[in-house]
Amino acid sequence: MTEREPGAEEWQPWDRGESPAEGRQLSAPQPAEPSWAAQYPVSQPSTPTAPYEPISGSWSAQPPLLPTEPLPQSAPPPRRRGPGWGALVGATVASALLAGTVGGLFGGALVERGDTESSASGSRAPAPTPGAGATSRPQGSIANIAATALPSVVTLRVEGADGGSTGSGWVYDDGGHVVTNNHVVASAGDRGNIVVVLANGEQVEGKVVGRDASYDLAVVEVTGADLAPLPLGRSADVVVGDEVIAVGAPLGLDSTVTTGIVSALDRPVTPGGDDDQSFINAIQTDAAINPGNSGGPLLDMAGNVIGVNSAIARVPGSSIGGQSGNIGVGFAIPSDQVSTTVEQLIETGSAKHPIIGVYLDSSYQGEGVRIADSGPDGAPAVNPKGPADEAGLEAGDVIVKFEGQPVTEGGELVVKIRARRVGDTVTLTVRRDGADRDVRMVLQGSE
Repeated sequence: MTEREPGAEEWQPWDRGESPAEGRQLSAPQPAEPSWAAQYPVSQPSTPTAPYEPISGSWSAQPPLLPTEPLPQSAPPPRRRGPGWGALVGATVASALLAGTVGGLFGGALVERGDTESSASGSRAPAPTPGAGATSRPQGSIANIAATALPSVVTLRVEGADGGSTGSGWVYDDGGHVVTNNHVVASAGDRGNIVVVLANGEQVEGKVVGRDASYDLAVVEVTGADLAPLPLGRSADVVVGDEVIAVGAPLGLDSTVTTGIVSALDRPVTPGGDDDQSFINAIQTDAAINPGNSGGPLLDMAGNVIGVNSAIARVPGSSIGGQSGNIGVGFAIPSDQVSTTVEQLIETGSAKHPIIGVYLDSSYQGEGVRIADSGPDGAPAVNPKGPADEAGLEAGDVIVKFEGQPVTEGGELVVKIRARRVGDTVTLTVRRDGADRDVRMVLQGSE
């Protein structure tokens, strides 16, 4: 890093009036031209366009599900009290929820489960209990963890004006809150219907209490069943090579368990379109994840949730009928981010996003990320009294590092900022007139 010469002009904050602008604002970023594509998934660096895709399934009528026998009774796990998105650098991509019909993939091979009594009839659904593997297999084994966790993992059937979809979710607390992806429940809108299918086949009603497109997280409140929450782990403690277990309902096949390892950490993944783009500093895994796994938990070998499965990668041209399958590259939202966002969604119904308050130049091709000359309609590129303004940043400055790590694309910078908390102090390395300087700023919050 080149130091500014002694006596050189200091960078001073400046005041500008509020008005709209051209470029991209970190508080509400717009997707840049994708370096490689995704529909809530990723592709190989050598491939110019390869889609990320959201991994909820889709259905026109009832999604096919295999019959499930009630699990043997056993003691439930302890409950947590409630309510208590370089090689993969910032891939941005326009994507939509998968629109095919899961049933079309399987035809008569799957048997649709009939309707069961729900809370609407006035009765409470019996809570699922751990399977035999919880006691007949060694503690810490995959079988033991799966049998213990499965009763707390659900399948979500979402029906809205534009059709329906299926996804996964898991019980967050003993207040009946289930965590899933925003793109799983977004189609329900304000008048849609959500049916929560428990691990024992019982169906109960679900209602969205909060959702956030930027973090691709949502909370659904379940009524009519007593469910045990899954323990939440610390994603900050995860390292590459750790064994992991993914649980969910890929392609409508509920209570499916797959295994793998953590393939990489801090992958900047930005799936979604202009109105629902997500920014995930993701955990990458090779555990088999497919459409329908969205919202399901990624567990460590202690049975703790370390991530929420959200996106998969596919090779260009591999999609059949608008859907693609697992190629060993999946992405999960880290549990530390999940915890912060979910608590906000439960408490207020919305989440706050940390920002530095600048518009970015999406046409810039050089090193780092350039602050635009102006925002939309000639507004200032640096928001007055925002964190960047207070730190003395100006239009045309180039941000080359965030917390000592190089940034090479706008989406990557947004992801790194969104992985922090409102109120955190961060250090950016900023280049102006060929000289680099470290500046510190406190992140502000924006909904």
